[in-house]
Amino acid sequence: MSNSLICDADRPVAFITVSDRARAKDFYVRKLGLKVVHEDDFSLVVDLGITSLRISELNAFQPQPSTVLGWEVADIVSAANKMASLNIAAKRYDGLEQDKLGIWSPPGTSAKVLWFEDSDGNLLSLSQAAH
Repeated sequence: MSNSLICDADRPVAFITVSDRARAKDFYVRKLGLKVVHEDDFSLVVDLGITSLRISELNAFQPQPSTVLGWEVADIVSAANKMASLNIAAKRYDGLEQDKLGIWSPPGTSAKVLWFEDSDGNLLSLSQAAH
């Protein structure tokens, strides 16, 4: 028996709120290509691979100023090019030296990060580990 508060066999679930679930479904399913696991009157659930993402509508929704969900990718340049082909714009920040695709490399490392927003302004990211 585990001393963990959560059972070892349980999987975490990620949550995002949006102001328009139909528009979010178009973004997450059509643009990002995530598979719908379940949809009802309360939420849309999509498969993230290792876990699921529950997308719920909230009337007073306000996007958070920091990243709420991200993916580690093996080739961030390829992922950034694919995003650009889908008209998903990289988020640019003053003071960060981002390349033409919007990819930022933290000083002193070969890691790479690209930020983008979903259909409601939730900040998402792609990252490639240092190698």
